[in-house]
Amino acid sequence: MKFSAEDRKWMRWALDLAAKALGQTRPNPCVGAVLVKNGAVVAQGFHKRAGLPHAEAVALRRAGPAAHGATLYANLEPCCHHGRTPPCADYIIRAGVRRVVISLRDPNPLVAGHGIKRLRTAGIKVNVGLLAHEAALLNEPFLTFHRLGRPLFVAKWAMTLDGRMSSITGDSRWISNERSRRYVHELRARYDAVMVGVGTVVADNPRLNVRLPERRKAIQPTRIIVDASGRTPLDANCLDSTNAGPTILATTSGARKKWIEQMRRQGATVLVVRGAKTLVDLTALARELHRLDIQSVLVEGGRRILTSLFAAGLADRVVVFLAPKIVGGRAERHPVHGWAIRRMSDAISLDNITILHFGTDVCVEGRVARASCP
Repeated sequence: MKFSAEDRKWMRWALDLAAKALGQTRPNPCVGAVLVKNGAVVAQGFHKRAGLPHAEAVALRRAGPAAHGATLYANLEPCCHHGRTPPCADYIIRAGVRRVVISLRDPNPLVAGHGIKRLRTAGIKVNVGLLAHEAALLNEPFLTFHRLGRPLFVAKWAMTLDGRMSSITGDSRWISNERSRRYVHELRARYDAVMVGVGTVVADNPRLNVRLPERRKAIQPTRIIVDASGRTPLDANCLDSTNAGPTILATTSGARKKWIEQMRRQGATVLVVRGAKTLVDLTALARELHRLDIQSVLVEGGRRILTSLFAAGLADRVVVFLAPKIVGGRAERHPVHGWAIRRMSDAISLDNITILHFGTDVCVEGRVARASCP
């Protein structure tokens, strides 16, 4: 159907509200709701965190009797099942809302069109599809998780102008500047998990947490270490739980049982998945992460993990920092090495591209064009 300019205005408002809790609602989606009556906002709300009221419930509670006869704008289909909170669809019906405008159907099997059906059965007019593209980008992890049965994977790296992730000696501190590195922490706060290979752990000993003063209360991402043979040291920073999320070690049957037991005593979750002695099967790992309700993963390297991610067809988004430096060196210092596309016409392309500037650094973000979300 055709939506009016007013409809678009209010749905953009709802999307802006939803984005306020980006990265903080997992495993729930980001949802905003706006109640409009006689051309004016009656009430609004957004979902802040799992376990707290949903956006529609917040707006309806604030509106009270004024919700009767109003139009509700929400970027996702209202839920219709009992979880940690009651069904929003029932609340909307009881409030006497006249019309509901939705961006997207909820792909969660517990909802999946049933919320819309319940509203329509109650005589409420429901319109679906307004600003669907924008709504899909906002909740890309949630949609990927339910549609593909795996997390959304974001490949991130920093490189020099000549395409190197480190110098010939392996030194990589720092390619990007301080402003770029601060933005990386903002990205970490946005996704459920941060993933690196054991080579990065051994070389850099990263903490893989969010270290921003204004994000002290942010949910820390889960740390995933891909370590096929069990080389992560017992005193690695990524095992320290101080101001950090839990740690998952993804390994194979090639790892020593004693190492696995030691890591579990350290408090880490150890996943033994399919793979070779030196390489974890990332497709198998993706299924395990889905089972653990991890909806999005920021993959920060190193080269072998990034290469495996593209080779497996799992990369959904790309974030690349380009620094104005030249170091030269060998070809294997490139971010994607050992896997290649033969013809330029078959190259992986990106859409929905954003270009950011952090001082002299340039950051290019985009979605892999074949990604499933609209």
